[in-house]
Amino acid sequence: MRYCESPFNFHRRKTREIVIGDPQNGGVIMGGDHPVVRQSMITCDTMDTAASVQQTLDLVAVGCQIVRITAPTVKDAANLQHIVAELRRRGCHVPIVADIHFKPEAAMEAVKWVEVIRVNPGNYADSKKFAVKEYTDEQYQAELGRIEEKFTPLVLECIRLKRAMRIGTNHGSLSDRIMNRFGDTPLGMVESALEFARIARKHNFHNFKFSMKSSNPKVMIECYRLLVARLEQEGPDWNYPIHLGVTEAGEGEDGRIKSAIGIGSLLCDGLGDTIRVSLTEDSPREIEVCNDLLAQIPLLANTQHPISGVEVSFDPFHFERRETPTIALNDLVHCGGEELIRVVVTQATWDKVAPKIRPRDDVKPEAVYEDLNIAELDPTTNFTINCETQLVTVKDGVNLPSITAFRLLAAKLKRLGRNNPILLKDCLAFGPVPLEPKIALLRASVVIGALLADGIGDAILVRGEAGGGQSLRLAYNILQAAGCRSFKTDYVACPSCGRTLFNLQTVTARIKARTEHLKGVKIAIMGCIVNGPGEMADADFGYVGGAPGKINLYVGKTPIKFNIPEAEAVERLVDLIKEHNKWVEPELVPA
Repeated sequence: MRYCESPFNFHRRKTREIVIGDPQNGGVIMGGDHPVVRQSMITCDTMDTAASVQQTLDLVAVGCQIVRITAPTVKDAANLQHIVAELRRRGCHVPIVADIHFKPEAAMEAVKWVEVIRVNPGNYADSKKFAVKEYTDEQYQAELGRIEEKFTPLVLECIRLKRAMRIGTNHGSLSDRIMNRFGDTPLGMVESALEFARIARKHNFHNFKFSMKSSNPKVMIECYRLLVARLEQEGPDWNYPIHLGVTEAGEGEDGRIKSAIGIGSLLCDGLGDTIRVSLTEDSPREIEVCNDLLAQIPLLANTQHPISGVEVSFDPFHFERRETPTIALNDLVHCGGEELIRVVVTQATWDKVAPKIRPRDDVKPEAVYEDLNIAELDPTTNFTINCETQLVTVKDGVNLPSITAFRLLAAKLKRLGRNNPILLKDCLAFGPVPLEPKIALLRASVVIGALLADGIGDAILVRGEAGGGQSLRLAYNILQAAGCRSFKTDYVACPSCGRTLFNLQTVTARIKARTEHLKGVKIAIMGCIVNGPGEMADADFGYVGGAPGKINLYVGKTPIKFNIPEAEAVERLVDLIKEHNKWVEPELVPA
């Protein structure tokens, strides 16, 4: 199987075109040679027509090309008529996507009014009770028959009304049927989507795209790679467009880093026809990140220096850290083997940050680049390396983008039969003007995150960010977002929508204020139950909207406490953390 034409050379995946709305009047054509489409989602109550219209206009004003609106009930779906009518009256013809999860009847109402229907196969006319059940082949086929009966009317309406569809699976919402047959795996996500696609194709409906979203960038990358490989296996006419996104990425730097790792790495491999950056912030901010991220791809992907005859060193469909021996970076720190991925800084950065480091700080340099015994190699040449315990990196100035250069280095080491530990760099050359911090963050996240997702890298060096303290913090944040190290509390937070039962930005800030000192604890903050339990599968604790003004608390994906008044819920979450012996008191900062 293969997921792209070459992991070393950029070739955009050739997808069939799908039509969304009227391209002559505000609609878009997605796929083919058309530019990647930017989209986002409004956050207000769908029944609030005025707010829905205004938030949509605000998104369009900053360049959003498709706007998604949740339709959890038939009543919400019916109100899309008024939202769309008012938008059109104001001269706004942006395509609207109705976000459907549990109710086929809501989809059948929404399809009358909007250009795109998003269905989640794990929720649409299917069960998700985390029940363990063995399905015989006959029972499994019977379940597929039931799904087809529920889904076919929507497909036929999409054909009749010339609508588009997004078949979007989420890591957090696979059905019990899929979970019991394939497990909570990327394969399960792919097979769930393919089941719905086969029903659509049975009726000669092809105006759809796929998405495979997870809050874990490594899982997300693996899912999309597997999806594209499976589509290629199915046949050349299965070349449907792909929607990229890391769901529940969170806010601030963490949300941008997670999104850049997941979306950026796939874009550099030529995958992706539309993107959404999911941030727990005001929606227009997502479009700025989309624009900035898309602008970096031509600079980070290998479009100009063809590489051939080299076999990739990693399995793209199954994450496994590259095997290396353990070596000493200095008298105190080792890397490689089963050691943590280490953070290296330049001497200039060390000089800036060292006086401020306290003995118990988690964010601190672990080695200085200029002091390392390191072999700087040019992977475009036929180099030799005689010792596996020699730390290696790519030489500055090599005329390749960093992702390609380090993949090539790992591949050539494998061909030589060497497993040398590798130091990753976010850049191999520097421009005359330092990068803007937000751009340095995205570039470093894409480059280092993509390589870590490949299993490559035993230490990292961030140099594109000019600030000493900022570059050090960025390195640790990338490792945390990639799931390689945990030095602080990890938050999985959804971006808010009309289903949300509390103010996500306010509540997230409140939870962080009480818990951000809990190193290694992962907390999920979910506005509703649509993706909540599943996305919290690898979280320690969950804070989930259960009803207006009421919160449910989870341990993993198991609900523990129900209908807690919102005013009490943060402290009750703290109590739950204490009950499970994950709480420590924050250190007092000297006055």
